Formats: sequence, structure tokens, C-alpha cells
Amino acid sequence: MQFEPQRVQAYSEFSLVLDLDAYQPLPDDWLVGITDVVDSTGAIRSGRYEDVNYTGASAIAAIGNAWGNFDFPFVFRGDGAALALPPEGEMTATAALRQIAAFVKDRFRLDLRVGLLTVREIRANGQDVKIARYAASQDATYAMFAGGGLKWAEQQLKNGRYQLEPDRDGTEPDLTGLACEWRPFPSRHGQILSLLVEPTDAVAPERFAELARDVMAVFDEAPRQSHPLPTEMGVPKDERVHIAPERWLGVAANSDFRKYDDGLRLTVDAAVGQIDRAEAILLAARARGEVNFGLHRQSHALMTCLVPSARPDAHLHFLDGMDGGYAKAAEMMEPRKRQVA
Repeated sequence: MQFEPQRVQAYSEFSLVLDLDAYQPLPDDWLVGITDVVDSTGAIRSGRYEDVNYTGASAIAAIGNAWGNFDFPFVFRGDGAALALPPEGEMTATAALRQIAAFVKDRFRLDLRVGLLTVREIRANGQDVKIARYAASQDATYAMFAGGGLKWAEQQLKNGRYQLEPDRDGTEPDLTGLACEWRPFPSRHGQILSLLVEPTDAVAPERFAELARDVMAVFDEAPRQSHPLPTEMGVPKDERVHIAPERWLGVAANSDFRKYDDGLRLTVDAAVGQIDRAEAILLAARARGEVNFGLHRQSHALMTCLVPSARPDAHLHFLDGMDGGYAKAAEMMEPRKRQVA
């Protein structure tokens, strides 16, 4: 029977996707695509955070438009993305990834590593790729990944393996539906926090899920679970744009401010005291050898929008922090786990 990711059970309660029993393994012959902006922290330091985020989301848009739908697992990581496709998508994915690498080099002067490998290859190296689905709203469902395979594949890509060369024939990728339409969103409660928390090899999955829930509980104390987007409409870059208030509520609901991607990944708006409490939990866990983590505090959040042409109601909104976000948080992780940005 053919594996259909859209049939994987979707959970509306985020804490349930912290339990690895919620995840299903991808078939051996499925493909995993990885992208990563080279020296993203340098680009962000020069004020190019929107270019980095747009580039990070571009592979998702390019492959979805080329494939004809977005019913495949993917995750936005700020300065890159990860995704999975069935084996018949190899030519489509290869072409789109090579096109996007050339496009961002030409348009933004950014170097984007792009790579493709099979789940079988990942498993042969002791890691796995499993997925679950989190329903952020009735219209938007995001894939969650577990098993360590994406983290391993990203490191291999940074080491020069599985890398695809940029396309040279000048064909541009189809990025229909991808846009950065909104001005940055200021914190309303204290600070915008970008947080990455990964389990160590020594910690049991059940214990890591418990720790992740403890961290989530701190942020869940605030209204709307520390959601970084306001309930009132944001400020569009184009001042002529006006949308109905009810549409804005859908925008806020369809956002990926919480996700699991071989670890916990959050963009939240929280009081300084809340962030300090969460950091204390994580410092103690790191001292016990249970987690590795990085966090970065900033004043604003950024949103990159994806509106699939086939299903405009299923618009998706990728969130990151404005002043480095996930890239900066990753840079601050313990050296033994840190990956080159």
C-alpha cells in the first residue's frame, strides 16, 4: 500500500506530538530534501533577515508548485527547510532544488546548500525519519519530524555530502504564493524568543517529552500560549492592503510558532520572567546531560507567507525572530552539537 502522509493522524493538541508514539516512519525509498543558507548569521547581522527567511521557505514553495500540491511533509527552519517526497518525485525535487539554489544566488547573493538523499541512506547510518501531523487550525496542518534523521542529513550536507549543484540553464523556480507581506511584529509581552531544544543521545524519549512539556507549560501560562502574532491585524508593507478582521484571525491561527523537528522549536512572545524560568529548566537539564539548547531574545517576530494556489484556504505562515531567530539560537548551542551556520 502506498504511504500517504496526509492520512497520518493529525493532532490538535501540540503536547501530543511530543510523544514519539505519535510518529510514523517514512518508507525506505522516500526522499529527504534539505536546504541551508551558508553564513546565514552573517547575512542577518547585515540586516538581511527577510531575505534569509524568504530563501529558507523558498524550497517548500518551489517543490510544491512544481509537484502540483503541498501534501508532502515539510518544515521551515528559518535559514533553511527540510521536506520529504515519494520516490517518483525525485526529478521534480532535483530540478526545483537546483533552480532555487541558482535563483537565490542571483537574486539575493546568498549561497544556498541544497541536498537530496533517501530515507534508506539515513537509516543505514543509524538515524530515522518519522512524521506526525499537528493541526494548527482547521485549515492548516504542519508536519512534525522525529528520529534524528533530518539533523544528521543537514550535518552531512554541511560537510559536502548529498549536495546538488545550482542549475545553470537560467530556469527560474515557480515561487507563486510565497511572500513577505507584513512588517515585523513587535513583542507585546516582553521579548520574542527563538528557542531550539534537542535531546541528547543519553536521554530517554519519554524524559525528553516530559522536559519539553515543562518548558511549554511556562509559555502556556500567558494568553494564547505566548503566540507571537497579535489578535488585531498586523501592519502590511503595502499600506493599501486591507483585510477583514476575521481573515487576520485565520492568518494568526495558521502559523508555525510551535513545532517538533528532531527537537522542540518555538517562536513565542513572552515576559522576561517566563523566558528566564524556561531557561532555568533547560540549564538544569543540560547540566544533567539530557538536552542541548540554544535561545535568542529579540524585539520582533517575522512572518513569511505561503498561499498554495490550489488551496488558498490552506494558507501557511512561517515564523521566526527578526534579529537572528533560529539561526542565532542554533549558533548558541553547545559546541559539541553546534552546526556551522
